[in-house]
Amino acid sequence: MNQSEHRRFTYSKTLIVGFGFLGISIIWPIFNQFIPLFLQAGNPQFESQLLAEGRAIPDVVGFGLAPSLALFIMTWDNLINIFIQPWVGARSDRTWTRFGRRKPWILIGLPIAVVGFVLLPFAPTALALAAFILITNFGMALFRSPTVAWLGDLFLPDDRSKANGVINLMGGIGSLLAFLGGGYLFNNFGRAAPFIAGAILMIVALAVAVWRVREPRQLVADTTAAPPRSVRENLRLLAGRADRSGLYVLLGILFWFIGFNALEAALSSFAVFSLGIAPGSAAIYSASISLSFILFALPAGMLGTKFGRRGVILAGLTGLAIVLGAAFFVIQGVATFIIVLVLGGLFWALVNVNSLPLVYDFGDEGQIGAFTGLYYFSSQLAAVIGPTLGGIVVDVMGDQYRWMFPFSAVFMVLALLVILRIRAAKQDVAQA
Repeated sequence: MNQSEHRRFTYSKTLIVGFGFLGISIIWPIFNQFIPLFLQAGNPQFESQLLAEGRAIPDVVGFGLAPSLALFIMTWDNLINIFIQPWVGARSDRTWTRFGRRKPWILIGLPIAVVGFVLLPFAPTALALAAFILITNFGMALFRSPTVAWLGDLFLPDDRSKANGVINLMGGIGSLLAFLGGGYLFNNFGRAAPFIAGAILMIVALAVAVWRVREPRQLVADTTAAPPRSVRENLRLLAGRADRSGLYVLLGILFWFIGFNALEAALSSFAVFSLGIAPGSAAIYSASISLSFILFALPAGMLGTKFGRRGVILAGLTGLAIVLGAAFFVIQGVATFIIVLVLGGLFWALVNVNSLPLVYDFGDEGQIGAFTGLYYFSSQLAAVIGPTLGGIVVDVMGDQYRWMFPFSAVFMVLALLVILRIRAAKQDVAQA
């Protein structure tokens, strides 16, 4: 079977690959919804704000930390991931065992991640919670890049936006299960239940992917001729090209993930500490963004295939900037909160589904894992910068989480300006 035949797009194959991303996507909504609440609940500033507005104080036990410190702790894992995920991605290009190329990294990292994740709700102190966060994310960092690199391994360039639409649809289903199931379990069975259930579902989803995905023995180009390059070397390679579009793509990814990750880390805190919504109910309402993303993930990939990834990403960034900027004034209760999340999920699908294929357009077909690692270098660096800066903004603005919406909108505008500077990608030219 030749390379093109092996990499032919089919929905059945793509759904199986999507189980890997579904497993990864189950973890983060539970993590981002409840860990910030555990860190900040009991802060008297939030309680006084809720009482002043006539809202109820949600019943959740926490460590009473300030927003800046709590959101900074949420980024500790990403400081490690900045270096681990690109390195693992590059190493997985040159890995081959009887299990495959990417699968060994899943088999190593998954047990570590599960142990750390299940321990999170039982942490007796903020320091113990931070340690369990590091364990969880160290394990996740060992297999996230290799799992996502299947997009490049198994699909031709012209099919990647469409395939990534299906894969992200599966990821959206994982997020939806996490939000709805996690909220229900938290409300009815306590703080540990979402974490235990999430760990079980992650194991099942990734087991399906490991069992059913058939990895190619050889990549498109020979990856054994030279040793793997470091992140710095890969960035230097992009910087040395006459066309700097690859660097602009990574910078755009940095900006839009700063905005998205800051808001994602703060969303439950806004719902609970600003709107007075119960923690479990806040998670259920937050499922609106995942449901919207699921509905638009596949159309977003098809639009990227038909009209070009760059243009579709620009449309998504424009929509996000408008919606997030307006959200500061619009959100006054549950209904307007859900409307903003639905619109945000729609526009985020246009951006997120087409972003990794755009990296591959300016990368190297023989270094799929390495360029997947560069994608995660930008996104994980953003996951450190975004919540940290956002937490400082919330502190400065009197512990008002509402300011996270215009903060995120600013970075969507910056991303838009950067993406405007890149030339049309090979795939985009083919559509013209």
